[in-house]
Amino acid sequence: MLTAILVLLIAAAVFYVAVLVRGALAQGALRPGWEATLVGAAVNFFDTLGIGSFAPTMAWLKVRVRMADRQIPCTLIVACTLPTILQAVIFLVLLGVHVDTLLVAAYSVALLAGGLAGTRIVTGARIWIVQAVVAAALLIAAALYAASNLHLLPAGGLAASLPVSLMIAAVAASFVMGVLLNFGVGHYAPSLLMFSLMGMDPRLVFPIMATGGALAAAVVSARHIQTRVADVRIALGFAIGGVPAVLVAAFIVKDMPVVWLRWLVIAVVVYAASVMLRDAVRSYRLGPAADAVARAEAEGLTD
Repeated sequence: MLTAILVLLIAAAVFYVAVLVRGALAQGALRPGWEATLVGAAVNFFDTLGIGSFAPTMAWLKVRVRMADRQIPCTLIVACTLPTILQAVIFLVLLGVHVDTLLVAAYSVALLAGGLAGTRIVTGARIWIVQAVVAAALLIAAALYAASNLHLLPAGGLAASLPVSLMIAAVAASFVMGVLLNFGVGHYAPSLLMFSLMGMDPRLVFPIMATGGALAAAVVSARHIQTRVADVRIALGFAIGGVPAVLVAAFIVKDMPVVWLRWLVIAVVVYAASVMLRDAVRSYRLGPAADAVARAEAEGLTD
């Protein structure tokens, strides 16, 4: 089954690249910006080393990029997809032989199902809800980063698989995390916390998380590209910068102290969350008018 999963990941990468290039051609966006390429390289390099890419990428999109708030979580998923697929292949090759492939498959299918369900929710939700959920996701990520730095997260166990009852619970939770992916809520930290509490070896959780995230992101990204709610120019930059960065981190650097960098990321993420929360309060007060403005902004930025 491990070979089948690897083949599926490669097929997902080919599918994603084809959809991304077609979308870029349709939107005249084949020239990625230098900033997106550099940011893509940086966040995916440190993502491979354990920092996480969703929160810092979302903070950058909010603070630096001219983009409608509704587009931020969608662009985030599309931008991080190809580096995530590469990470999944690497983790599976290095550690997959020790992991229960049934757990990998069940987790991935549930995450994908949740991701597909969430695409309609995020595009149809009131703008203040999207802003509030994104702000909450950033604050939760900052709290988990701080907990990691302070050594407050569970150490985990030595198990490579789960009993049936815990596997069912993990699969159900992964569906919910798939829905939340569309709001920019990363699944790495909650999954690592969940599996560690269930007694799994944290090292063996990475192939599970990366595989599920890669397959879900590839399919969900196709939806977001086809509906033009994601900025494909940024996604191209992340692919160009992120892929070599993942390879360097995985095979050359392998490990480095990231505690102080994580504190810096916390500061940036909390600032972005406060800005997003302020916008959510403002949109809530404006009511339906805020949704009309958000739709006009999104249409103007994607035309």
